[in-house]
Amino acid sequence: MGSEPVVVQGRRVPNNSNATGGGGGFGAALDSNAGGASAAATPTATVLSVDGIRNYEEKGEKQEVRCRDPVFAVLFYANVVAILIVAIAYGGDAISKDDDDVEDRDYDGYVYAGLIMAFLAFFASAGGVAILMCIPETMIKAALLFTVVMAGLWMVMAFLAGNIGAGIIGIIFFAITCCYVYCVWSRIPFATINLVTAMKAINANLGVVGYAYLLTFLAAGWAICWTVAFVGVFDKTYECDENGNNCSDPSYGYLFLLFLAFFFGQQVMQNTVHVICGGVVGHWWFEPAEAQGFCSPAVTGSFIRATTTSFGSVCFGSFIVAVIRALEALANAARSNDGGGIGVCIAECILSCLAAIVEYFNKWAFIYVGLYGYGYCEAGKQVFTLFKNRGWEAVIADDLVSNTLGLVSFFVGAIIGCVGLVIEATSYLFE
Repeated sequence: MGSEPVVVQGRRVPNNSNATGGGGGFGAALDSNAGGASAAATPTATVLSVDGIRNYEEKGEKQEVRCRDPVFAVLFYANVVAILIVAIAYGGDAISKDDDDVEDRDYDGYVYAGLIMAFLAFFASAGGVAILMCIPETMIKAALLFTVVMAGLWMVMAFLAGNIGAGIIGIIFFAITCCYVYCVWSRIPFATINLVTAMKAINANLGVVGYAYLLTFLAAGWAICWTVAFVGVFDKTYECDENGNNCSDPSYGYLFLLFLAFFFGQQVMQNTVHVICGGVVGHWWFEPAEAQGFCSPAVTGSFIRATTTSFGSVCFGSFIVAVIRALEALANAARSNDGGGIGVCIAECILSCLAAIVEYFNKWAFIYVGLYGYGYCEAGKQVFTLFKNRGWEAVIADDLVSNTLGLVSFFVGAIIGCVGLVIEATSYLFE
């Protein structure tokens, strides 16, 4: 067993049979993958961990090149065409309709302020990534401690506000958070190696960032187009009397279709980026020579696969989440309009939890789609096998990295928000 090779960034290195206990060297630290989840799908190789050597047979095989799940790709394109038609047919008239009760306003200031903050956010995000590269382990620890502090603040604020029930719930969550931090603290070296590895892979293939921004802009355009369509449908179906009273209930059938269309498009954009990144990082791991450069073969090849042969699989997983999110949004709308009672609240909570579970599952399934070209169902089977073999190790490491990225996003958002307040207080853009 000690002579079996271990895959380390595309190279098979000798296995160190003494790599047990809390150490184990660099190879040992690569066992539990998270932020760079593609390494967790290592094909047929012995995997080392801090607990010792494990004989997992993680089989991920390159699939033949053909279109996977094409029906859902066609469904996505039909969804885009339908929203465009509705936006053109109904949206223009609704938006341009004169309303004497609404004062004309100049929105140029808001546009300029938005552009300034977007520009600053770009550099703030780059600075956050640079800090992560310099002190990854410290940032992971800071993210864990930040969750404890926030849980403690919630508990204290609840008691100060005189809400005893919320305070008791705060105590429970604070205790759970402390126990979680204590249990996963020893896993920080795993998460550190995974975070650094993933960031090095992206740094070596910066073209991925360009595609991420491209799809972000497309997602923004999709949101604008959908909003126009939504306003048009709402204007046609929502009626009130001459005094603006006795308004009719919204058509929940139309609402569901509109919510489904929006979430379907949003999920596809988001998950396409995920599949591209998974393919690039996996290519960098197994074939480093072809994954070096802004427009390396790994970058262009992953983008082409994600938008052609594997696009149906992306749409498949995205459609499942879109249906659940649409039902959740519908429950929220029903609760806001009609009250709905406790049953609607419970349904909304269950749907929210279910959507979060499916989204987390998709995050791993799409790695297999990007790495090997599996269809969505086959990728799902691989994920179940991975979790069966690895248990909670991969999940814990992934959660640690996600918390760290969330902390960086939080502070970037806070900084840009403060900049917005300064602009509002010191400039004449909003006058």
